[in-house]
Amino acid sequence: MLTNKRILLIIGGGIAAYKTLEVIRRLREQGVSVTSVMTKAAEQFVTPMSVAALAGETVHQALFDLTSEAEMGHIQLSRSADLILVAPATADLMAKMAHGQANDLASTLLLATDTPVMIAPAMNVRMWEHPATQRNIAQLRGDGIRILGPNSGDMACGEFGPGRMVEPAEILEAISTHFGAGVLSGRHAVVTSGPTHEPIDPVRYIANRSSGAQGNAIAAALRDAGASVTFVTGPASVPPPEGVAVVRVETALDMEAAVKNALPADIGVFAAAVADWRVDGTQDQKIKKDGEKIPSISFVENPDILAEVAKSKVQRPALVVGFAAETQNVIENAAKKRMRKGCDWIVANDVSPGTGIMGGVENSVILVTENGTEEWPRLPKQEVAIRLVERIAQHFSETA
Repeated sequence: MLTNKRILLIIGGGIAAYKTLEVIRRLREQGVSVTSVMTKAAEQFVTPMSVAALAGETVHQALFDLTSEAEMGHIQLSRSADLILVAPATADLMAKMAHGQANDLASTLLLATDTPVMIAPAMNVRMWEHPATQRNIAQLRGDGIRILGPNSGDMACGEFGPGRMVEPAEILEAISTHFGAGVLSGRHAVVTSGPTHEPIDPVRYIANRSSGAQGNAIAAALRDAGASVTFVTGPASVPPPEGVAVVRVETALDMEAAVKNALPADIGVFAAAVADWRVDGTQDQKIKKDGEKIPSISFVENPDILAEVAKSKVQRPALVVGFAAETQNVIENAAKKRMRKGCDWIVANDVSPGTGIMGGVENSVILVTENGTEEWPRLPKQEVAIRLVERIAQHFSETA
């Protein structure tokens, strides 16, 4: 699937640059042509000679190479590849990309290209979590840039947290998926995400604190594994991932209809925090305070989307995964929910206020299946998503 593909690899200046040597080697083993560009800082971590030897091509380093620039070489380089991979993508290089700067060969290529771009960020945890970096990441996602990771773990600087560049195997999997060779290729997944908003009147509504980040990450991980993804999202605070079919909804009834329209599917992951109740008789006009009495609000129960799909005899996905957000007796309540809803797996988590899980960037989950429970460590939500999708892929390989 990757034979004769052409990848332009831009190596940024970080300790993780050493991993790109393994990426080049493994790409070359699969018949990929790799053209390499190194920033000045990258040369402090790996040598151009090492990169050139593995790639089998000259390494490009300077923007003003008179021989190539006579033919506008930087333009040709930027458009002759099938994919541009930036690894490691430093905070500085991402800032240049987000703001359209072009003051060296790497940033000029990235600004001049019309080729798909994939980046693997790597930096100190504080740099990754800084608001400026997060703004740049949001901008790059909005520009259609595929972002791989970062992973969480020990840093070369001695700190711990998100900022480690993804491993070469993860980069190779993402590239394979980009070219249509993922482990879930050919399968359709429906993912629900975010909260629902249940209107009281034209101004007010009932909601919850779900950010949609976990469902977003799961949709992206399924996409990266090759699945075709229909992403049904409520009014989340994070943008939906690129490369999936997005269906935006507001209420539980909207979500129910959207899910039914998205079926049939092979995989159903119901990560949305759907409101249990809605207002009985939404007001057409804003409810006014008259200083005399407090208005009363009656509720009716919303549809149970997870149970409806899991118990369907017509369009039930082969694997149905629900979520259980609990504040006490997490495993016991999740196991009961799995049986009550009729789903295959439940991903349970403790969303008590002190955990910072709901609306946060990390998650600590317990996977409940018919075979028992698996307690996972607290991880960034992206890594939880990758683990879950790996388990999904394993399930299908075992039942094939």
